[in-house]
Amino acid sequence: MRRRWHSEELIANFSLSAEDRAWLSGHSAAVQLGRAVLLACMHYEGRFPNQAHDVSVVVVEYLAQQLGLAASEFAQYDWSGRRGQMDREAIRKRLGFRIIRREDYADLARWLSDNQLLHETHEMGDLRNALLDHLRGQGLEPPSAKQLDRLIRTGLHEFEMRLFQNTSERLPAKSKVALDALVYTDDAEGEYRRSDIAELKMDSGKLGVKGILQEIERLSRLQQVELPDDLLAELTPNIIGRYAQRVLAEAPRELRRHPSAVRYTLLACFCWQRRQQVTDNVVRLLIQIIHRMNTRAETKVKKTFIEDVVRVTGKHQLLYQLAQAALTDPEGSVRDVIFSVVDEETLRRLVKEFKASGDYEEQVYRTLRGSYSQHYRRMVPEILKVLTFRSNNRAYQPVIEALELIERYAKSRQITYPAQEVVPIRGVIRPGWQSMVVETNAEGRSQINRINYEMGVLSSLRDRLRSKEIWVEGADHFRNPDTDLPQDFEAHRGHYYETLNQPLAASTFTSTLKRAMHQSLVQFNERLPNNPLVQILQRPLGWISVSPLPAQPEPTQLRYLKAEIEQRWSIVNLLDMLKETDLRVGFSLEFKSTASREALDPATLQKRLLLCLYALGTNTGLKQVSMGDHGESYESLRYVYERYITHASLRNAIGQVVNATLEVRQPHIWGEGSMACAADARKFGTWGENLKTEWHTRYGGRGVMIYWHVERGSTAVYSQLKSPSSSEVASMIEGLVRHSTDMDLNRTYVDSHGQSEVGFAFCYLLGYDLLPRLKNLHNQRLSLPERGEGSAYPHLQPILTKPIQWELIQQQYDQMIRYATAIRLGTAETEAILRRFTRANVQHPTYQALAELGKAVKTMFLCHYLDSEDLRREIHGGLNIIESWNSANRFIFYGKTVEFGSSQLKVQELGMLALHLLQNSLVYMNTLMIQQVLSDRDWYQRLTTADWRGLTPLFHTHVNPYGLVRLDMRERLPFLVA
Repeated sequence: MRRRWHSEELIANFSLSAEDRAWLSGHSAAVQLGRAVLLACMHYEGRFPNQAHDVSVVVVEYLAQQLGLAASEFAQYDWSGRRGQMDREAIRKRLGFRIIRREDYADLARWLSDNQLLHETHEMGDLRNALLDHLRGQGLEPPSAKQLDRLIRTGLHEFEMRLFQNTSERLPAKSKVALDALVYTDDAEGEYRRSDIAELKMDSGKLGVKGILQEIERLSRLQQVELPDDLLAELTPNIIGRYAQRVLAEAPRELRRHPSAVRYTLLACFCWQRRQQVTDNVVRLLIQIIHRMNTRAETKVKKTFIEDVVRVTGKHQLLYQLAQAALTDPEGSVRDVIFSVVDEETLRRLVKEFKASGDYEEQVYRTLRGSYSQHYRRMVPEILKVLTFRSNNRAYQPVIEALELIERYAKSRQITYPAQEVVPIRGVIRPGWQSMVVETNAEGRSQINRINYEMGVLSSLRDRLRSKEIWVEGADHFRNPDTDLPQDFEAHRGHYYETLNQPLAASTFTSTLKRAMHQSLVQFNERLPNNPLVQILQRPLGWISVSPLPAQPEPTQLRYLKAEIEQRWSIVNLLDMLKETDLRVGFSLEFKSTASREALDPATLQKRLLLCLYALGTNTGLKQVSMGDHGESYESLRYVYERYITHASLRNAIGQVVNATLEVRQPHIWGEGSMACAADARKFGTWGENLKTEWHTRYGGRGVMIYWHVERGSTAVYSQLKSPSSSEVASMIEGLVRHSTDMDLNRTYVDSHGQSEVGFAFCYLLGYDLLPRLKNLHNQRLSLPERGEGSAYPHLQPILTKPIQWELIQQQYDQMIRYATAIRLGTAETEAILRRFTRANVQHPTYQALAELGKAVKTMFLCHYLDSEDLRREIHGGLNIIESWNSANRFIFYGKTVEFGSSQLKVQELGMLALHLLQNSLVYMNTLMIQQVLSDRDWYQRLTTADWRGLTPLFHTHVNPYGLVRLDMRERLPFLVA
């Protein structure tokens, strides 16, 4: 049972009726309270708690309060004795429950194997909850936890056997031959020899033509399998990915040992998922290559222009002299005024030089044409062979037609298209390039240069792919954008609006927001004259001046507190902290084998898991860790790493540690639970390249970004591996929606890169407060609620701007709710949705409405931010916490430059999650240590207000992150009070 409950939850789930209280009366206080706890738990969970301490103290106190008893009476109740057994039997009769019998197991296993839930998830927690709900509905008391898990595994096995057989029967013979070819190869003698499918499992290589041609070859091989479109239609991507993971973990010889039905299904799931991934990879490589071509051409031309300016001496001086002469005598003739300063021959040479250099855009195009025709052009026909582009918008059909034209003439040696060919120009070639695409021949007729035209088409294709106006068949990230939205939205519109806590009527939504916006402006306007730290200055465009926050007193006792912890526990190995956390929390139970069964005993598996997680999280590697004093070989660690450690299991383990940290926190030390987190990214270097490795313009160097969400108690609730050019706004929203913890987040602190008008809009629709620290605060503007209301806010006149277009918001309100619901449900990646709403797609009506909504919400935030010193200090403090978290990354992650030792995307993502788990374990153990020290009254009273403000469990002065790797599961840290 959960340990923390809100008052509303207690009232809804554990309130006793008048009949319940009458039934409980007539017994001693201890028996009344004990029976009440058993009755309430049976009502809520459909089962009795295994032990008395499984019941939350908060629940016991709430039940005792209803009965007018002391909660301490619960300790006197005979839980496991005769009294407890009699009360359980009485409650069963009262609620109509009975103990499960042996003959029920087969029916329950059959019910589970036929349940639609198994097509969606195989997580034991989800299946356990579904089965418990079914047992409660049938009036059956659940068996023990072990028997329940055995029952689930039986039902899951029956489901899988039926699934494997059905999938194998639906596969065409040609597809089966192609699948067998992945693990078998027919040689000249007719015998089978082993074939390596490692090539299909590999990540994309370096960005370039060679890399994209390798991905195209993989995609072509996967397409040759020719899986039926509806083969896996009943399974969710989660289940398909689970079976695909088994293929990734097993060698070809192990796959060959499976029965044919099992082998075909596993390989079909792998090919299905891998085909989507490789299709996305080809599109991403295409987008990045087109960007690289343009960027390198511009860089080369800029460099040439700068060299010209430097090489021709005195150009700036000549320009100055010409300007001064012209201004001195503006009415004079050119010969008298200009030639008297610069002679005619010098000017002729300057004109000739710049004519040779040409127009800047023309020079860029010319440079781009050279690199494309000589190097990149050979990839285009291969891309068009394996990718099929589509668009749902008629405005972009000319781009689709242009791609079909390019594919038809791919093998042609003609320099220009035939005169009779219809070549799309409008909506395909940007106006600045049309003069270079459309040439005039010797006869004075217009003709289309094929190379120039292909470059223009690819440039337009890149822009439309990024905004998903053009999509790709068979892709996942770049799939049909219509499938991103919930397909049952029309049927369940009311439910989705209610879930987002938004009104059905657009007019109600806008009127409420308009009223709140007006109130924020009025309050800020009235209080501004008395705010000494904020001024609105009368400059040409208005200027917001905010004085720095006054410095707060420095903590004086925290360094002594850390010294006391070091004295009590000495220097603690980081691996021992991870081990102690697991022994207390049990997060290693979240790691299940991707195979059909497990052969390792739990103790051995737990030890190897901890070593693998330590190796990944510290970036030291499995081979180095295997050399430690623990008795485990590299091969044994590699086995566990490949079969047990997955993204899902790591995220579940992180969630367990976060929830355990929240549970052990003592409110008198850490305060009541916070519902806020800070979000920011940190750059991690990489040795090699992958699809997410990019040059970072702000930090310099190649690498990837890890985007963290850290709550105010210094515990990270979510992490994401992103490319440096990815949207931080999308990452911010993704973490708020996807974190798998018990925290009920409702606001987030970000810097300037984590906010935008669209970000404000989506956060408002999803029920989150976006609280940024804006770098360009002085340039911000406040929007008006209505036209002509500027006079109502006289002190804000210099920074007021045009009013909000409420009509546009009302027109697109339903569509905005659709996209917000898609983000909440996860029917598409948040970044894929937000890509549609960028300035490159400014004509999109939903984007315009989101921008207007974002301006309104941002205006309310700015009014509150500028008006409240406490809010500014809160945001600043929250962002300082995430800076401390980033600093601890450097302490734990091996290597001074914080670089991943592998270029494989999977290894980097697992390393990020393992680092997340490791650092959260550090915070968990430090929380217990601090609480034990502060349980001493003298220590508790020593801390000042400044010390309580600066108290954090994120420190590591007493931690040894590396050194000799020694792990003894029998040793425990000295006693800690949880």
